[in-house]
Amino acid sequence: MYLHGTSRINDQGHLEIGGVDTTKLVAEYGTPLYVFDETLVRQRCREFVEAFGASGLKFQVAYASKAFCVMAMCRIVEEEGMSLDVVSDGELYTALQAGFPAERIHFHGNNKTISEMEMAIDAKIGCFVVDNFIELQMLNAIAAEKRQKVKILLRITPGVEAHTHEYISTGQTDSKFGFDLGNGSAFRAIGEASQLSNLDLLGIHSHIGSQIFEVEGFRIAAEKMAEFAIHVRTELGVTFKVINLGGGFGIRYVSEDTPLPVAVYVKAITDAILTNFGNNGYPLPEIWVEPGRSIVGDAGTTLYTVGTTKDIPGVRKYVAVDGGMTDNPRPALYDAVYEAGLANRATEQPAEIVSIAGKCCESGDMLIWDVNLPKVAAGDILAVSSTGAYNYSMASNYNRIRRPGVVFVKDGQSDLVVKRESFDQIVGNDVIPARMKQVSKTV
Repeated sequence: MYLHGTSRINDQGHLEIGGVDTTKLVAEYGTPLYVFDETLVRQRCREFVEAFGASGLKFQVAYASKAFCVMAMCRIVEEEGMSLDVVSDGELYTALQAGFPAERIHFHGNNKTISEMEMAIDAKIGCFVVDNFIELQMLNAIAAEKRQKVKILLRITPGVEAHTHEYISTGQTDSKFGFDLGNGSAFRAIGEASQLSNLDLLGIHSHIGSQIFEVEGFRIAAEKMAEFAIHVRTELGVTFKVINLGGGFGIRYVSEDTPLPVAVYVKAITDAILTNFGNNGYPLPEIWVEPGRSIVGDAGTTLYTVGTTKDIPGVRKYVAVDGGMTDNPRPALYDAVYEAGLANRATEQPAEIVSIAGKCCESGDMLIWDVNLPKVAAGDILAVSSTGAYNYSMASNYNRIRRPGVVFVKDGQSDLVVKRESFDQIVGNDVIPARMKQVSKTV
């Protein structure tokens, strides 16, 4: 298993993250357990901020909180001088409860509800990323009722396809997101938005996909945005102050993944903006990006305890752990692949290829189909790397399994940032109607 960030094998032959022995984390917090390398998270934040700072352009780096949203993470983002993207009232509430500055919050989403818009306007967030004509009119009307002027970007689908899994490519023409550039709806939206008195149109947004390992897609997107901006300025007299090129920067899950250094992605973006806007006499816009996975993805490790095994001679050996698709649904959703190792026996040589199964009553509950490990025994601690993005966020209570706790580790210290769910929380929202027979509890 590749060792990310501060991860290392200590003198006891155990996996250590942030200076903390993972076997001690398991003893204190139990499993499954999400472990985040805080030093690596902060390093990734700084890489983005410093790379854009070196460009001389005005910029905002907004962490896409959908990747991993808890109050402690919002605090880190604030401390590192970044902005924050949210896509629901729950994410917005989390950010506000964490004390995140509302003026640095951007609200995304293709179907924002009236109550979500009202909540965000009342909080005086920094910007809405508007996704469709209906939202445009609704947002203007709500802003008028509240006697406020709301800053917006319009999300544009530029027709640029990133080379990623079809379910996470969102920049192409056939997408549920945004105003299409090719069929003229983006141009119409600019004209409409510029006439709505309670909206302040800052510019446009695009997002071409996820897990991108090259810069060409970003260059093409910047070129298309510049061409569109120049056309809009000529025809409508509207000048964009902001160009948002979204996120999608890749990380390493397995050895076949080849992400570029953050500075390489950023230089490609800033060079494209300088070339396509500056060389055409267009006032250089402020550049926004939205890294999510690339901030937290490889900083996360999930720890499990090995339970039962099933050996089918000539077929495969299943090794079951105490988690699964409830804490990591990505293998089932996207055929996502991961690396893993035995955290308590990290120096031992691999001896068998096994498949890691979850404990859910679901045949598709598989975390890793083939991984080479030492001879596995019940009670071993399995560490699955690069689980920081979209694992906690997508976790569920399928089979009424409790969601894991989350700890941050740094400089030899562990801090609990999300408690493991309790049984009382599992049934906390259940209500038995009065018409049903009341019985005494058995637990």
